[in-house]
Amino acid sequence: MPPIISISNLTKTYASGFQALKGIDLDIHPGEIFALLGPNGAGKTTLISIVCGIVNASGGTVTVDGHDHVRDARAARALIGLVPQELSTDSFESVWATCRFSRGLFGKPPDPAHLEKVLRQLSLWDKRDSRIMALSGGMKRRVLIAKALAHEPRILFLDEPTAGVDVELRHDMWQMVRGLREQGVTIILTTHYIEEAEEMADRIGVINHGELVVVEDKATLMRKLGKRQLALTLQAPLPAIPEALADLPLELSDDGTTLTYTFDVQQEERTGIAGLLRRLSELGVDFKDLHSSESSLEDIFVSLVRDTPMEAGA
Repeated sequence: MPPIISISNLTKTYASGFQALKGIDLDIHPGEIFALLGPNGAGKTTLISIVCGIVNASGGTVTVDGHDHVRDARAARALIGLVPQELSTDSFESVWATCRFSRGLFGKPPDPAHLEKVLRQLSLWDKRDSRIMALSGGMKRRVLIAKALAHEPRILFLDEPTAGVDVELRHDMWQMVRGLREQGVTIILTTHYIEEAEEMADRIGVINHGELVVVEDKATLMRKLGKRQLALTLQAPLPAIPEALADLPLELSDDGTTLTYTFDVQQEERTGIAGLLRRLSELGVDFKDLHSSESSLEDIFVSLVRDTPMEAGA
């Protein structure tokens, strides 16, 4: 199946000379949840804004379900719903009016049943006649999502959708996202809540300094880049790691009471743990407890971002 979004050699340089995107190549598959992670200023919002037709690219191409996002901009944009970071809505309009207007912008005929369904999904039905200016911040965020879904897009961009919102909205939103994916909607999200990406996404992309550092299936990424650790609490503190163990990936805690062994999760059958325990026994190093742990997506993300060199002036 061809990608629903195809991005090729996409670049963006602002008038100041700042290069926000550097040759981005990315395909998004129909019906997937794709999480784009990166620190502030990495290029996430610029990338989304170009695909959605808000910002002009300096170079490269974007196609949305076969439509060039420049030559056939209207058809491409009609396939996309965007939930931006900013709470930008017409404060004097009612919830119902702003969603109805958003649907009409894309040439969709009136469909009160669809709008009611969306508002009920987002717990906004009781607020349908309220002016947006009278709503709380969390409710305004819900209105942005309702507006994005009003014209029944096949692709939904969520740019930091849960930043600064309550736990209830986050729960409702992810339940809704799962439902949309089941209906065939493609979801692209950026988030600072990496645990959400770990729970929700099918694939992960990490962007840093305008470059895609990695794009991978979540499970494959965790397997390839993840590490496991075995922490051994010692019976008696050690002043230093014994020279006989210097060839092993070991760390000793500052107080000398915990020895941590790191191994690759890909080598399930050759972890080296048995050899480590045997050598500790031969050296007379006894332990009273051991605990294993595995890298989270956040650990992997931090490692990728930390290891990406930054060009001068970037």
